[in-house]
Amino acid sequence: MAINPQNESDKFNEGLEIRREVLGSAHVDRSLASVDAFTEPVQRLVTEYCWGEIWGRPGLPRETRSIVNLAMLSALNRPHEVRLHVRGAVNNGVSRETIQEIILQVAIYCGVPAALDSMKVCAEVFKEIDAETGSAT
Repeated sequence: MAINPQNESDKFNEGLEIRREVLGSAHVDRSLASVDAFTEPVQRLVTEYCWGEIWGRPGLPRETRSIVNLAMLSALNRPHEVRLHVRGAVNNGVSRETIQEIILQVAIYCGVPAALDSMKVCAEVFKEIDAETGSAT
């Protein structure tokens, strides 16, 4: 990893901790392990500002931040990020029923194609989670 947390700001390290709590250490470790000279600046930016500055603010609970993110990412039709934030939303206590309602809301206000893509991603992530935990819902 080109980024050494010991050499980073307090806000970066706060962001790294939040990022791990929301997305899981395995994902964060994979992201940071793939850092090279080209991608290092964006990983630093995302960790310090997105996760440290914004996710670290006290104004919204993490569950609400996850709900807002899922709606925005679905509206923008960003399936890779939806996949990531579905797991984060589950980790933050957002129920599958709430996630389903978010995607239905997206269908009406942002378009059915974006909602269909996001719903497909959500279903895939739920199957992965069920396989990992040995449960089925």
